[in-house]
Amino acid sequence: MNLDSALKLIRDIPDYPKPGILFKDITPLLANGLAFSAITASFSNEIKKSEIVAGIEARGFILASAMAIKAGSGFVPIRKAGKLPHAVFAESYSLEYGNATLEIHQDALSDSERVLLVDDVLATGGTILAALKLIQKAGGKISHLCVLLEIAALDGRARILSEFPDVQITALVQV
Repeated sequence: MNLDSALKLIRDIPDYPKPGILFKDITPLLANGLAFSAITASFSNEIKKSEIVAGIEARGFILASAMAIKAGSGFVPIRKAGKLPHAVFAESYSLEYGNATLEIHQDALSDSERVLLVDDVLATGGTILAALKLIQKAGGKISHLCVLLEIAALDGRARILSEFPDVQITALVQV
């Protein structure tokens, strides 16, 4: 399956998780093995430039884990507050529909380890900015950011680049 066919499996769910939000549901893509493989293969060059792959809970975990396996590298989870069992760094942020906090284990990364950060959607950039700050706090060096979808009208890319001007961002599709 080619990348364009795989991306067409993403469906829109209006008014989820609250009215006015158009949710991009990637579960049909993930359920199709050929589509899922096409997605992870499309990021293969970025995987090679990193030593470890980090994923943001929850859908970013799925993509990042598959990419880490493909690269033969480790996976670092960036989770919602209270979900990690060891000493953590925390970072709070705002979303389109509320506030949240992400955490990473303090010992998740070694100094200057090159990290590929993965998430499903780049919207306003708040979640990804929090994750980038956590990677930095844990001693990692951000080598690349990969997202499946970017909602360009929400200007998340500009927000990220204003704080992390050197981060390279790859989005498979902009909507």
